[in-house]
This record gives sequence, C-alpha cells and structure tokens, in this order.
Amino acid sequence: MVLGAGPTGENVADRTVAAGLRTVIVEAELVGGECSYWACMPSKALLRPAAALDDARAVGGAREAVGGGQLDAAAVLARRDSFTSHWKDDGQVQWLRDTGIELVRGHGRLAGVRTVAVEADDGTERVLTARHAVAVCTGSRPVLPSDVPGLADAHPWTNREATGSPTVPGRLAVVGGGVVGVEMACAWRALGSEVVLLVRGDALLPRMEPFAGELVAEGLRGAGVDLHFGTEVTSLERAGATGPVVLSLNDGERLTEGERLSADEVLYATGRAPRTADIGLEQVGLRPGSWLDVDDSCTVLGVDGEWLYAAGDVNHRALLTHQGKYQARITGAAIAARAQGRALDTSRWGAHSASADLAGAPQVVFTQPEVAAVGLTLAAAERLGLRVKAVDQEIGDVAGASLYADGYRGRARVVFDLDREVIVGACLVGPAVAELLHSATVAVVGEVPIDRLWHAVPAYPTISEVWLRLLEGCRG
Repeated sequence: MVLGAGPTGENVADRTVAAGLRTVIVEAELVGGECSYWACMPSKALLRPAAALDDARAVGGAREAVGGGQLDAAAVLARRDSFTSHWKDDGQVQWLRDTGIELVRGHGRLAGVRTVAVEADDGTERVLTARHAVAVCTGSRPVLPSDVPGLADAHPWTNREATGSPTVPGRLAVVGGGVVGVEMACAWRALGSEVVLLVRGDALLPRMEPFAGELVAEGLRGAGVDLHFGTEVTSLERAGATGPVVLSLNDGERLTEGERLSADEVLYATGRAPRTADIGLEQVGLRPGSWLDVDDSCTVLGVDGEWLYAAGDVNHRALLTHQGKYQARITGAAIAARAQGRALDTSRWGAHSASADLAGAPQVVFTQPEVAAVGLTLAAAERLGLRVKAVDQEIGDVAGASLYADGYRGRARVVFDLDREVIVGACLVGPAVAELLHSATVAVVGEVPIDRLWHAVPAYPTISEVWLRLLEGCRG
C-alpha cells in the first residue's frame, strides 16, 4: 500500500506491481502530485520561453530576427496549462489502471501495523490492511512563517499559486532567495511583472557554490528584478481579498519607498515541511509532523517489523523529484525482496541501497543563467575533512560556448579529492549547462578516476569541452 500518488508513490507502486505484488495507492488530491501540477512541470513551462528568447538574442543573425519582441504571456500561460493537463489527472489515473495499480481516493492515515484508514470526500471511511508493506510518499508542503503579523490575511502565494496563476501580476514581491524564489522571480519578470526579490541573508542559493548565487543575482538584476539582501518582512496588510499587499520591511538596502512596499501579490518561498502531520504517525510510535528517518533501503527507523517505508521528500534526504523517483525504485525493490523472502543487498551500491542520495544528488536551477550542481561544494568537502582543491574555469573561454552565444558568460568548478583522485562535486553556471550535468553526475557518483576521465574526450566544438580545462586543473 502506498500513501501518496506523486511521482515517488507512482514509482514505488510501479516497481511492486512489476514484482508481482498487488498494490493499492491512496491519494486525496490529483494523481501525479506536486511535481506534475504545482512544481517541476508548470515552473519549467513558465521558464523555458524566456530562456529560448534569450538564447536567440545571444546569437548574431537570430538576434536581428527576434528584435525587441516580448513574450506572449497568454501563449506562455496556455502552454503551461497544457503541461499540467489543465489540472486534471485523467491521464495519470489511466496510467495507474493500465499498469495494474489500484487507486483509492481519499485521505490515508496509518491505523496500526500495515493498516491504513482512508477517509473519502463524503466522510465515509474504509480500513485497508497490507500483507507486506506500507510506503509513505506524501511529499512536502511550503512553510509560511508563523511570526509575521498579517500574513494569513494577506493570502500570500506559495509555489502552487506562483506556478498556477492565470494572470500576470503587475507587481510581485518574492520573499526568499532559494530555488523557488529565484526561479519564480525570473519567470514572472520575463512575463511582464515588476518583481522585487527580498532576501533575509546576504546571498542567493546559499547551499551552492558562492559564485552561483552571484551570477544568478547578476542575471536577475540585468533582467530588471529589484533585488534586496538583508531584508526582513516584519508585517503585511491587505485591504480585501484582491487588493494590494503592503509589506513593512526591515531593509538592509533601503527601497525607494522607504520601509514599506506595495505589491499586487507576495510569494513566500521560505522552505518546506513534511506532509506528515495528519497521517497517523502517532499510531506507530512516531511524532506527527516530523520528517521520517530511514535507512538506505528507505525503511523507516524506529518502527518494528520492517514494514513501513518512506520515500521522496518526506524522508528529507533530497527534496528533488528525480531523487524521489530513484528512492522509489530502491524502495520497490526492497519491498519485493522482503515479500519474496530474499535478503536485502544494502551494500553501498547494492540493489536496495539509495546511496546516491549522499554521493551526489544532481540539481538544476532554471534561471538565466542556469545553475547545475552535483555532489559536494568546496565548503562542504572541507567540513567533512577531505583534502580537496577547487578547479575553476570560465566556460566562455572554450570554443563551443563562444559559438553557442555571443559573449557567453559562465563559470564551472569541480571539487577534486586529492587523496582518492576523483571528483566529489561540480557546479556549472551559464546558458545550457543543465545538459552538462549528467556527465558531472556520472563522474561524481561513479567515482571515475581522473586518469580514466582524461580519456573521455568531449566533442568539439561543444560547451562540454570545458571538461578538458577542468581536468587539466585536476591533473596538475
């Protein structure tokens, strides 16, 4: 039995059905989950048109063809709507049927060992008992601060409203300098909003290499985003349900309006929390609302019997859709093995070990410029006590990048483990670097020795030629 029909839950169910186990998936919202309707798919649909237009403007000849034309906001929003299937899950439900997965609509709560009570929309309840396992794949939700006066009455946007708005706000205030904040600032500015980005700290994307946040800040300012660091929202006021929001600020970089800012909408992108507050964790001795601690097979720790699993955001190992799907494949294999009486292979790279979560979870930030990273930052590697060096390279210096865009601007860093002679982290910033990330992921997760990577020749003239310059730095 699987709680949650997002990408992680769907993949757990797909793997257990493929192993011959009857599988039920429980979902109260849309089948397909956050990623399909309110996160990855709609956000990238909003961001891609602006990136394509910027790419054209960066190349002589194409630049003249597009001129000073602007995005057609209505067309972009319509394309976004098509990628969300207009917030209908008929196609996803049909996929479940075709795959042999049984869907139960309603809110599922643990009610005991391998037991789930499901409450339907009409208030009726049915109790289901799994023969082998229950997998919690309920994901995460946006966190709103509890100590900002007027926040609830201001009806702030979260990622759901930011990716699903049917109209372009005249002025949007974005609170938070993480991935959601910078991506949505980029998207809505390109669609015509006046965007103010308010960041409590002193940098964007603080979990990545410092130059990543610096180059993204430069790109946002170049696009017309009004960016302020050291700024805290102290209160909000909104007259009526649709009137402007007035934000009172403690601003380290004072705005032209002083310490008050008016906006049509305000987006809070200030973190995530697990969707575990009301799924019955107390029935199995766990704390409601907590992240679920798991071992590498995604078996929940602290629950006897090895029947409860947690995959995806809910276990806090890597809040990324692709890592959730990866964990789902591991979870499904572990459930199937135990159901068939087989021992688990939980060695570092075993079939039942999600070790890549720790070795190198890749991530792309689809801003302009893009950011792509995998593995450890230099600071993180040093905190772990590794003997490392950083090798930096301006990506625009390689021929493929200069052909890709006139005046290509970007930077790459690899973190080289001097003792093992392998790359333990990589960060690339610049146009189209997302498509370089998998090569970096293979190098990091595969722990490919530098002497072997030296013989992996990048095609000329492509942006991936930057690997030659980086490897030269690693070798000497």
